[in-house]
Amino acid sequence: MCYYPNLGYAILEYSFSLMKKSFNSKEHKILVELLYQLRVSSGLRQSDLADMLKVPQSFISKIESGERRIDLIELRTILRCFKTNIIELSIELEKRINESKK
Repeated sequence: MCYYPNLGYAILEYSFSLMKKSFNSKEHKILVELLYQLRVSSGLRQSDLADMLKVPQSFISKIESGERRIDLIELRTILRCFKTNIIELSIELEKRINESKK
C-alpha cells in the first residue's frame, strides 16, 4: 500500500502488467475507423472538423491514423460535432468489436 500524506489517503498498489496496451489493438483500430466513418457520414472534411474544434487539421489526421490517442473529454467534444454521444458510440463500438470476433 502507498500512502500519500499530502493528499491524505492511501492506495493499494496494482500491477497492470497483465493488461495489453490498446494503442495498436484491433479494438483501437475499430474505434478509429468508426470515428472516421462518423466524420465522413456527417459530410465533414478533416479541416472542417478541425475548425469546429479549434485545432489544427493534423490533430484530426493523427487521430484517424491511430497516431494520436484521445481522452474521454476530447472524444465527447468530437462526438458532439457529429450530433451523437458516448453512449451511442459505445453501443456501436461493442457491436463492431463483437462482430469482428466471429
